[in-house]
Amino acid sequence: MWPRLVANKILGKRLSSSNFVADFPGDSRTCSLLDISSLGQPSLSDNTIRKDNFHDYNVFVSTWNVGGIAPQEDLDISDWLDTPNNICDIYVFGFQEIVPLRASNVLGSENSKVSMKWNSLIREALNKKIQYCLEKQKYNHKQLGIRAQKTSVIEDEKAVFESSIPEDFRCVICKQMVGILISVWIRSDLRPYVRHPSVSCVGCGIMGLGNKGSVSVRFRLHETSFCFVCSHLASGGREGDEKLRNSDVAEIFSRTSFHRRPSLDLARNILDHDRVILLGDLNYRVSLPEATTRLLVDRKEWNALLDNDQLRMGLVKGQVFEGWQEGLIKFAPTYKYCLKSNVYFGCAEGQRGGKWRAPAWCDRIIWHGEGLQQHVYTRGESNLSDHRPVKAMFTAEVQVSSTLKGLQKFFLSERSPCDCIRDQILS
Repeated sequence: MWPRLVANKILGKRLSSSNFVADFPGDSRTCSLLDISSLGQPSLSDNTIRKDNFHDYNVFVSTWNVGGIAPQEDLDISDWLDTPNNICDIYVFGFQEIVPLRASNVLGSENSKVSMKWNSLIREALNKKIQYCLEKQKYNHKQLGIRAQKTSVIEDEKAVFESSIPEDFRCVICKQMVGILISVWIRSDLRPYVRHPSVSCVGCGIMGLGNKGSVSVRFRLHETSFCFVCSHLASGGREGDEKLRNSDVAEIFSRTSFHRRPSLDLARNILDHDRVILLGDLNYRVSLPEATTRLLVDRKEWNALLDNDQLRMGLVKGQVFEGWQEGLIKFAPTYKYCLKSNVYFGCAEGQRGGKWRAPAWCDRIIWHGEGLQQHVYTRGESNLSDHRPVKAMFTAEVQVSSTLKGLQKFFLSERSPCDCIRDQILS
């Protein structure tokens, strides 16, 4: 049995699976002409449409190494989703080590029950987010009523506020490889515009096993392609371990390949996509003596530590992730904590020795290319595992076809259909 399982791993039979979980059929087409109700939804509202046929969407991205600890039934991740502008259009959740990385999990069947549990918690948290926004909406409406009588201006303000809250969110792609899980959620009113979802898995462990590596997902929203890469790179703080991580990165970029239909102009490789974000436990450490690192952490001298951060130095020198960007880090290192504690491993009596595990920013979110602007880059404070979750928020430019904009004007305009058709022909 074991030789067969190992052979299957080496041949990549399970890693190359293109199957994934979603709330609706995988290859949804753009909304049909009969489905015109969604044309008036916030995805096409006037305040997000620009003259150059681009819309701005808010994208929430997060990563968390949960250390092989299954979530409890009462785990609340609502605070993790908190962002300054209340609610986003797309939510991307990346996890590492959702199961312990022992041989039975690495070589055996994937534990879908754990990924289903995380998806259930995500759905619950997103629903709470919507309920919170609805309560806030009611409060604002009440304040509007107190300040003035209902006027056309106030009604317009109410309509804009109401349109910013979705009915719910849908999972468009959820894919697991051993301990790596990525789950992408999108506003339900944007569902008709999501097309060509696909996945690609790369195992970078010994003999190509999936205890390390990446799960990449892609889809097209309107006319813009997105690619999110959830990674777990080689661990270790010893000399030479950084090269192993860099090697994993090179392998992920060279081996990741999405299914491409001959009749469609779809991106095949990671960097071929319009908007690319990579997230995960990248495991890069601080290249300083352990005592110096701990002293600087105690003093909260983040800049001095980041000057010696392996990933930051690699980005600056172009040694790894050439052309990629990372936001400014103003938060404490996310690894390694004592479980159920806010104390770094090795700082308490009796925890010294063993592997070199000084504090480090192992958990990162970086991006490539234009059309993405980062607004938030910070960490969460859940002490479920020895890592802290990290989250970011982006504004992403998305191109919308002129035909779709014309249809929106046609169905929503107060002018006659004949006038709208004439304008479209003459434009």
